[in-house]
Amino acid sequence: MIVRILTEGQYKFPAAELDELNAIDNQIVDLVALDDEEGFRKLFDKMLEMVRNHGEPLAMEEIEESDAIIPEPDITLEEAKELFVGVGVVPD
Repeated sequence: MIVRILTEGQYKFPAAELDELNAIDNQIVDLVALDDEEGFRKLFDKMLEMVRNHGEPLAMEEIEESDAIIPEPDITLEEAKELFVGVGVVPD
């Protein structure tokens, strides 16, 4: 699976970790709906770190179609309200 973090690049993310990433994504959807900025920031940072730590960065010149696109690290809660809805940003 290819995951893009906007403003950073793409990562080849292991399928074995996808369920945990999706669970975090679903929790973020709930926190955003509750307007819980502290909870959102904590879990969003966890999502970013999971992709960075478990994913293998692709070279900048290697462009692949992304299966999931995670917003830029400095996204605000208000901006997240437009993206983290329904199933979130990670497909089931």
